[in-house]
Amino acid sequence: MTHRVDAPEQAIDFNNENANTSANPTFDAVLGARLSRRGLLRGSVGTVGTAMLAGFGVSACGGGSDDAAVPAGPKMLGFGAVPKSLADVVAVPAGYTASVLFALGDPIAAGVPAYKNDGTDGDFDKRAGDHHDGMEWFGLGADGKRNDNATERGLLAINHEATTDEKLSSHFLHANGGTTTLPRPAAEIDKETAAHGIAVIEVAKAAGKWAYTPNSALNFRLTSLSPIEISGPARGNAQLVTKYSPTGTTTRGTLNNCGTGKTPWGTFLTGEENWFGYFTRGAADDAARGNDKSVTALKRYGRNQGAASRHGWESGGTADQYQRWNNSKTGTSADGSDDYRNEMNGMGYIVEIDAYDKTRMAKKRTGLGRFAHESAAFGKVEAGKPLSVYMGDDSRGEYIYKFVSTALWNAADANAADRLAVGDKYLDSGKLYVAKFNADGTGSWIELSLANTAISGYAAYKFADAADIAINTRIAADAVGATKMDRPEWNAVNPANGEVYFTLTNNSNRSVNPTGSQYLPDAANPRAYTDMKGTTKQDGNPNGHMVRLKEGTSVSAFTWDVYLFGAEAGADKTLVNISSLTADQDFSSPDGLAFSKATGICWIQTDDGAYTDVTNCMMLAAVPGQVGDGGKKTLSYTKADGSKMDIVTPVGKAATESTLKRFLVGPSGSEITGVAETPDGKAIFVNIQHPGETTALANLGDPAKYTSQWPSNAGYGAGKRPRSATIVITKNDGGTIGT
Repeated sequence: MTHRVDAPEQAIDFNNENANTSANPTFDAVLGARLSRRGLLRGSVGTVGTAMLAGFGVSACGGGSDDAAVPAGPKMLGFGAVPKSLADVVAVPAGYTASVLFALGDPIAAGVPAYKNDGTDGDFDKRAGDHHDGMEWFGLGADGKRNDNATERGLLAINHEATTDEKLSSHFLHANGGTTTLPRPAAEIDKETAAHGIAVIEVAKAAGKWAYTPNSALNFRLTSLSPIEISGPARGNAQLVTKYSPTGTTTRGTLNNCGTGKTPWGTFLTGEENWFGYFTRGAADDAARGNDKSVTALKRYGRNQGAASRHGWESGGTADQYQRWNNSKTGTSADGSDDYRNEMNGMGYIVEIDAYDKTRMAKKRTGLGRFAHESAAFGKVEAGKPLSVYMGDDSRGEYIYKFVSTALWNAADANAADRLAVGDKYLDSGKLYVAKFNADGTGSWIELSLANTAISGYAAYKFADAADIAINTRIAADAVGATKMDRPEWNAVNPANGEVYFTLTNNSNRSVNPTGSQYLPDAANPRAYTDMKGTTKQDGNPNGHMVRLKEGTSVSAFTWDVYLFGAEAGADKTLVNISSLTADQDFSSPDGLAFSKATGICWIQTDDGAYTDVTNCMMLAAVPGQVGDGGKKTLSYTKADGSKMDIVTPVGKAATESTLKRFLVGPSGSEITGVAETPDGKAIFVNIQHPGETTALANLGDPAKYTSQWPSNAGYGAGKRPRSATIVITKNDGGTIGT
């Protein structure tokens, strides 16, 4: 979720490795071609009215019990659409207030001084980390214990994904911008490693105002160095043996945490996304490993020999906390117990955390697979049936996954005292599937197991056991011919009908004339076009789209359609603005995604670089329909050789001014990400990530040249350096958000 320019011409891209070089077809069917015109498809921006949303209500499962009904939703959205903006502010509809709640560096423990925001601050393991991302709400009663119905006191579990950096250093964290050559000072590295991970903070409403509690005994941090247990099928596997954990049962830290999830038993799930770029490999490491299958796996996960690390953390000294970032075979042992050749295999999982109990060690749930995880969304929870967890792999050309538990849901587990033990029950044993989309709007979930001969007989990689599949999930998905998607990011389940929504942020690698690593568009990823940003051409699918899935009568079948296509309002409606978005609705690069349990509203957030000459990133409110409520559209292309290609794709019912509106626009250079709400829907929490990240290191000493000064320009905190932060949005009349 870290802000990215998705461009194949980038020399180094630590976030989108584009490591899927498999020959997987996007569909079994051969799709034919025809391009009506190939040009610069961006046009003028249109306008739209501000009609209210029509009647909408939901009833669905609650967080802890399969038979707990959600209150009926509002009859209409009562806000006017927020216009596009390039201002360095947070814009929300009239009648709403957005307030900064918790920003980078804010203290979360007694005795930690206030944040000076000048690069001299330390103790980041006791402060807010950087790049606030996904988050979840955990209610607290008057006794300070779990209360799922609490609306004015709770815990926020917040991901701290990354740091704002230019070259090697995270320049806003350091007084002089930090060291941009190797080796880097240990003191700088210690700041940066501590600024990653998770924060759990207490928040409360008093006298009508929300605030966090800096010295709450419930506050805690997990960083990239915190001990974490390995759980599930990969626990103790030889590929997880390190100098730190010769038994392969623990690792240090969670890294590049992006999307989230909340379990039916009340724990926090966080996804490790772009972790691979933090590791380096020596230039001769392939040979040092004997060119064994670990080399195949490392390359598939974006680490070729000679690959540089994102921050050079391995250069801080000889201590393990620095050397662990060198993913090379440097020792003489056969099993890796004297070095960190296997360290990277301990990253890339869904991590379960008990937000209510900081004494419990978090667990990496390896049964849910290893890849660039975003969020983890549970399907409909029903007593006596298995639980389903949906996940996406956020890189170009990667896949959509589903995990189905072996254990059948027992409603009594919703309120169990030992919540992580419940996680053991439902998340450590089950079946992992990957999605294959068919051109006719159907699809299949393909089980990833050695029982599948496509996996057991895969020539490119010899799988040993279930642990091998859990660790090298991408390779198993390659083997079964899963469908390459346009960067599957967040996903969420519509509480009204159980359908699963995925954001597909963008993909520069789609082309009707593919070369190199590029591949053709297909029915589930049908667009390949040119969009202009100023004088710069952006090719592929620069604006992204959203798909939604409806499960079939068997665990292996589903139907699907494209819910929305991101596009500029004035773009060509036959190939680009297929959803006919207007000026009050248009967006680019959908990323964050959540459904309100209180209202049924679908919140869509953007992480965009394609449309930012017109507007900053945003959050939209939508009233979703259902799979199949639209029809089919044909995108007609002409290839360079004159041959024709027609791609027919099922699309959702077109958005109207009463079913989709812009709700928020963020400050300059920021990404909008992460949504949590109180159970009554009267307060929502949203994260503003990396404002001002395009500030040049050379301009660090001149605040007038910062590309953002938020949130100091909103009256929050010391100094002028921009800070990632959590905001809280309330309605001025005290009502439910969106009504």
